[in-house]
Amino acid sequence: MVEAKVRAGDVVGKAIISEETGRKFGIVTNIEFVTESGELMNLIVDQPTKHLTELNVKADDKGRMLVPFSSVKSIGDFVIVSENELI
Repeated sequence: MVEAKVRAGDVVGKAIISEETGRKFGIVTNIEFVTESGELMNLIVDQPTKHLTELNVKADDKGRMLVPFSSVKSIGDFVIVSENELI
């Protein structure tokens, strides 16, 4: 998991890529966090690729896919997530 503090602006608009397969899962359009602590809970993806929808990850009440922040391994030009932790 990413140890350094992460701001929403560092993540929104970046592509989510699988650490294991290199597949693109979609673009982060928003984040879900705990307001009291600022802890990031989920990355929100409005238009997921078929690779993400095939993994049957949770969706919110608006149908947007929720990628748990605990699956994030690194953030740079892309957001790298562990596909194994999404399953």
